[in-house]
Amino acid sequence: MSGSNVWSRSREKLRVFPELLAQCSAEAAAYGKCVAATTTGSKELKKDLCAKEFEALKTCFTNAAKKRAK
Repeated sequence: MSGSNVWSRSREKLRVFPELLAQCSAEAAAYGKCVAATTTGSKELKKDLCAKEFEALKTCFTNAAKKRAK
């Protein structure tokens, strides 16, 4: 097993990240707004406060990655 293949795959994933993010801009914006809204002032982000938005973003990324792989 070659270690260089691991790094090549990692670099490729990072290279396509902006493309995937662009395809999921609405979901990313919704998640960002949720995080920003829940951390205003001295509030701290707590687990599962933005779970719905995160799941939508995760699903979008997964679907976009699957489309790209075809």
